[in-house]
Amino acid sequence: MTCAIQKDAGDDPDTTNGILVYATVQKTKEPGIILDGGVGVGRVTKAGLSQKIGEAAINPVPKAMILREATEIAEKYDYEGGLKIIISVPEGVEIAKKTFNSRLGIVGGISILGTSGIVEPMSEAALVQSINVEMKQHFSQGEEYLLVTPGNYGADYLREHMDLPYEKNIKCSNYVGETIDMAIDMGVKGILFIAHIGKFVKVAAGIMNTHSHSADARMEVLASNAIRAGASLECAKEILNASTTDEAIDILEKYQILQKTMKEILDRIQFYLNHRSYEQILLGAVIFNNTYGYLGQTADAEKLIKLINAQNDEAQ
Repeated sequence: MTCAIQKDAGDDPDTTNGILVYATVQKTKEPGIILDGGVGVGRVTKAGLSQKIGEAAINPVPKAMILREATEIAEKYDYEGGLKIIISVPEGVEIAKKTFNSRLGIVGGISILGTSGIVEPMSEAALVQSINVEMKQHFSQGEEYLLVTPGNYGADYLREHMDLPYEKNIKCSNYVGETIDMAIDMGVKGILFIAHIGKFVKVAAGIMNTHSHSADARMEVLASNAIRAGASLECAKEILNASTTDEAIDILEKYQILQKTMKEILDRIQFYLNHRSYEQILLGAVIFNNTYGYLGQTADAEKLIKLINAQNDEAQ
């Protein structure tokens, strides 16, 4: 017997909203209940997840819920045989291409997640949790020093311009502070961030969620650090009127104060990274923009680069 239910993601901007999730149930002669994934449900290919390699990517909570409901129905109707349950999501093959699954080693489909079966508006929490899962996977594979990029700009710069293991990078999106907190909790020894100035200049003001809805202040941070580096009032005003950080960097270069300003900014980034972690782990950042490329790195970045490369060499 096969039946399906249409997922309602509620307020979450979820790529799985509206898809059909199928359950096919067959009776078996052997007692017990077997639960597996069918078309569109991913398979685990890497260690570090809740499931063993080769198993369907059905997380422990939904797995327990499915098994519990099946057991209750069997007992209700005095059925003493076995059951085989296959969960399928035909659209999952294509949807998986829009998720983090491939980075986690889940291939062929989506993961079956959940904690209650009730949708709650917690998109941000879900994103942070996905970062946590990826970090744990890297850590479980012996990576005590993590390589983190906020997004595609950072990942592209890492791949094209840095002698570091690109395939090891973890994307933290806007959640710099949460990433540091989670790393400390799981015992990570250090994080190197590779980030565009447009994101990470905010960290120089202690802003640990870099999304614009939380805080912006990019030009204010650039202008204040330019003044600290000796910039004129005219230069600071031009920066404050700039539309993008790339434009502001051009202004700093025009006034021949870019390097001094970047030193101030990098010092402040290092200070606030250490402040967030209470110096419990080693933290650093390499900063760039799309016009000038490399703009500088914090005091502990070089040490982290060497540690990450040494770690990668040992793993090979």
